[in-house]
Amino acid sequence: MSNTSGLYARLGGAATLDQLAARFYVWMRELPEAAAVHAMHQMSLDQVEARLRAFLSAFFGGPDEYRARYGEPMMRRRHLAFAIGPGERDAWLACMQRALDEVVADTTLRAEAYAQIAAFAEHMRNREVAGVSAHESGSACTGRSHALHIVAAKS
Repeated sequence: MSNTSGLYARLGGAATLDQLAARFYVWMRELPEAAAVHAMHQMSLDQVEARLRAFLSAFFGGPDEYRARYGEPMMRRRHLAFAIGPGERDAWLACMQRALDEVVADTTLRAEAYAQIAAFAEHMRNREVAGVSAHESGSACTGRSHALHIVAAKS
């Protein structure tokens, strides 16, 4: 989807992504700042965790499990119904950072994975502040995050 340079393999493949998704949702349940984002999930956490694992596989350059199971990723479109502003983005990233810290021992590799995830999280933002669309303010979907959207849409 967005990385064909072997990040999936360097991270440890499916086994690592399974751990990453599991630890991410532990942090999603435990961090107070993630409560609002956690409440957005409308299906069981087992289902959401499976979707995250499938998405991360292709996102990091591995097998495209998401498309085979759930259809075209179109993650931004799938999340437009949820107000995702800087606070929601940061809470989501805090959970992902903690999960990466626990699962990926190599600091350089962890930083590379986080940078890719952080760019994607910024792309997912659809609000500048509460109630104001990021597109209305003209600040979202620019630069690298827009390029990630285009790569994801073409994959």
